[in-house]
Amino acid sequence: EVIKAFPEDKPIYETVKSVFQHVKYYIPRFEPPVVYTSTTDVAYETKVILSGSDMVIGLDNYLGSDHYFYQGVQSYFRKNLNPNRLPVDVAIEIAAHMVAPIQDRSFLSQIIYYGKILHMAEFWVPKASEALIMGFTEDEFKWARDNEEDVWRYFIEKELLYSTEADLSQRFVDEAPFSKFYLEIDNESPGRMGVYMGWQIVTSYMKRNDVSMEELAILDADLIFQNSRYKPRRK
Repeated sequence: EVIKAFPEDKPIYETVKSVFQHVKYYIPRFEPPVVYTSTTDVAYETKVILSGSDMVIGLDNYLGSDHYFYQGVQSYFRKNLNPNRLPVDVAIEIAAHMVAPIQDRSFLSQIIYYGKILHMAEFWVPKASEALIMGFTEDEFKWARDNEEDVWRYFIEKELLYSTEADLSQRFVDEAPFSKFYLEIDNESPGRMGVYMGWQIVTSYMKRNDVSMEELAILDADLIFQNSRYKPRRK
């Protein structure tokens, strides 16, 4: 049974309330939803659900990655079943409802879409590390940083940005144990490196352009890319 959240003396109330306050600061039209908590039989792919003016949070998805409930859950999901991930998931769910849907099937449109969402979450949960926002371990995030230039070169040389190949989502966007470059580095890489790169492009764009989050939410992916002047970090 769904239980209406939360007495104000509970830390979880303050955590979610803080996210809502940050969203309201950046997007004044935002109206906080009514929040409910539930148990979900560990529905770890839908930990937070926003529907209209209601939000449901499955609290059994935040018990700690080593909890016995999660035996049999793949490690790349289990690493984010921690309490500190809850505000990030709340922010991401709100952002996903504000960002305009992907307009075409290009790889660039996909990664910019998710990049917008992570950019918003970064500001709405300011105490979260970049690794936590991305859903990476610290080691995975270091790998992404250290290999950003090589990954970008791969995307450019393989002409992936404007490609509509169906398998690119599975290789570089979807949750996975690693990204699929079909190279020796695959097993060293974290999954979702396309999403990471999209976030870097959006961050570069926002640093160079006076654009509100509401405006960012509806901007064309190619416009963002062309005006981002994105350059990958060099080793």
